[in-house]
Amino acid sequence: MADREPRPARLGPASIALNPADARMTRRLWLSSAAGIAGAALAGAASASLAAASDPLGVSSPDGRLRLELSFHGPWPRWAVRRDGQAVLAPSRLGLILKDGTPLGPGARVTGVRRRRLSGSWTPTFGLRDRYDQAASEITVDLRDPHTGVEFSVVGRCYDAGCAVRYVLCGAPGGAGLTLAGEATHFNLPGGAEVYASRDEGEYQRTAPAGLGPAAHPDLTGSSDVGPLADLPVTAVLKGATMLIAESDRLHYPRAMLRPAADPAEGLATHLMQFPGRATGWSGPGDTPLAPTFVLDVGQATPWRVLVVADQPAGLIERADLIPTLATPNILGDVGWVKPGRAVRIRKPYSTAGALAVVDFAAARKLDYVEFDAHWYGDGTDPGDATVPIPALDMPRIIAAARAKGIGMILYVDRVPAMRQRDAILKTYQAWGVAGIKFGFVWEGRQADNDFIFDLVKACGEHRLLVNLHDNLRPAGLERTLPNYVALEGVRGNEQFPTARHNVTLPFTRAAAGPIDYTICYANPRNQTTNAHQLAMAAVYYNPLTFLYWYDTPDKYAGRDWPDLRWFDECPTTWDETRALSGAIGEHVVVARRHGRRWFLGAMTNEQARVLPTALAFLGAGRWKATIFADGPAAGAASDTPVVIREQIVEARTTLALDLKPSGGQAILFEPL
Repeated sequence: MADREPRPARLGPASIALNPADARMTRRLWLSSAAGIAGAALAGAASASLAAASDPLGVSSPDGRLRLELSFHGPWPRWAVRRDGQAVLAPSRLGLILKDGTPLGPGARVTGVRRRRLSGSWTPTFGLRDRYDQAASEITVDLRDPHTGVEFSVVGRCYDAGCAVRYVLCGAPGGAGLTLAGEATHFNLPGGAEVYASRDEGEYQRTAPAGLGPAAHPDLTGSSDVGPLADLPVTAVLKGATMLIAESDRLHYPRAMLRPAADPAEGLATHLMQFPGRATGWSGPGDTPLAPTFVLDVGQATPWRVLVVADQPAGLIERADLIPTLATPNILGDVGWVKPGRAVRIRKPYSTAGALAVVDFAAARKLDYVEFDAHWYGDGTDPGDATVPIPALDMPRIIAAARAKGIGMILYVDRVPAMRQRDAILKTYQAWGVAGIKFGFVWEGRQADNDFIFDLVKACGEHRLLVNLHDNLRPAGLERTLPNYVALEGVRGNEQFPTARHNVTLPFTRAAAGPIDYTICYANPRNQTTNAHQLAMAAVYYNPLTFLYWYDTPDKYAGRDWPDLRWFDECPTTWDETRALSGAIGEHVVVARRHGRRWFLGAMTNEQARVLPTALAFLGAGRWKATIFADGPAAGAASDTPVVIREQIVEARTTLALDLKPSGGQAILFEPL
């Protein structure tokens, strides 16, 4: 997002509407996704049986470690997950809530059971690795509710990395969709579980499930969902396992949050957002964003409720690809033009000369994009005309100069002109040769908000424009469906200069669910971490469009050498391989990622100094030159701790002792010899 400034009045919900042609296209996508194809091949024939099937019904992961079971006896349908025979999810409610509060699920009769196996892998446009495994076992249980005549299915999938369930509306009286008020999906965690949760850009709470209710961001108002609610993902630490609770394939459906269940014995319950996240600017009762109900179309699938399961917290980092794997495959067609990379923003006060200086800086630092942040257009306010630069900017000249140096231009646009001027913006920016748009203060939450986002990102993709969304957003695999959606915020990042403990909580929580636009700073006295800690973020956090030097201007780096910046110069943003080497939530993390033949390792600690023995077996055969960017002697303020650089020849059998100072870190570039 842009620097925090007073917000203008916002448009009401009546202004959030899909272009009719886009709405028809989007609806066809929602309906086709219910088929559950997910781009995978069938490795065996589907089998079917009727209501006489045994209860519980289950499927296992390809490696046999995970078992997903569905039960339809008792007052509620339920799902449960075991890992190596131990419960990671105790039997938990399944169902939907009709508009009058009646549950859909209890008493439903099983009319059919189908199973299939999915195999193979898929190639992401950008990602944690060059191929994503999609082998899984799937079960679909067809149900009929005797009271309403509604026909629906519960679909379960079991992968090596985790399990997921969703609902599909198969038929309703009159052939129309259902009006729903919510979802009854629960997550009943085993005894002794602890969860890590946050809300909006707040701090993380560590608590038992019954105590869930992280502090809300100060910007939240009475016109936002209220109560003890947590944003997804939520991370649970169990006996012998760590689990990420997330969602995927959120199309034409409200965003989910979690709350303590009404009955403490039921664990955590799903809450579907009735307001946009961090909604502000509403004038009164006649202008309310509240959406207490929404429509589920016949043939539509709900989002997947996902459990990513690993032995240790670090394992979640390597398994984050499960969330896009569950999402609807790419609908844009050829996306070879989508280029991840590193970006720097052009800061106010704006001028053509100042912008050209940032372009020169970006070229010198091997960056891929420059971005004009807020107020570069119209009258210099958020709601202004986003197709007309302010008089101080010769935009065609600036864009041409950037393109001549191989640098793309990204332009910030507030949500208000994005709603009012979408088509004009896209036509104008495509004519200018713009590479992408960063939309700010975007609302996500209600069905209408999410439809607006889908339509906006899709339209940008059709105009060959990258998209970065900022404000209270959460990943759900949409980057697979629309691969031009390269980044999103939804994080307490360096805009707010968080603590080192917060930074080493993120890899196992929010960052384990999808791209995370943290906006890395460097050599800033407001940082609560060392400079080496900031360097390491570029490898630890996965974000295909990584913003660097967030609060900087080129003159800061003029006049002397900055050898430590070589790390940012070289570090990519998308990867061929990812290895999470060690980590503990809120304490430390070590991640190694490969791009081509080079490896990039990032290590970060909390406020406690520590030495982390790190084996280099991931390097493989041969000798390697390690360029190590490490903490120097600890200073009184962490941000004053210098970076020291040294080189060392290493092999796969080498173990390095990573010496991290308080709030410190280390970044290492490995190059084959």
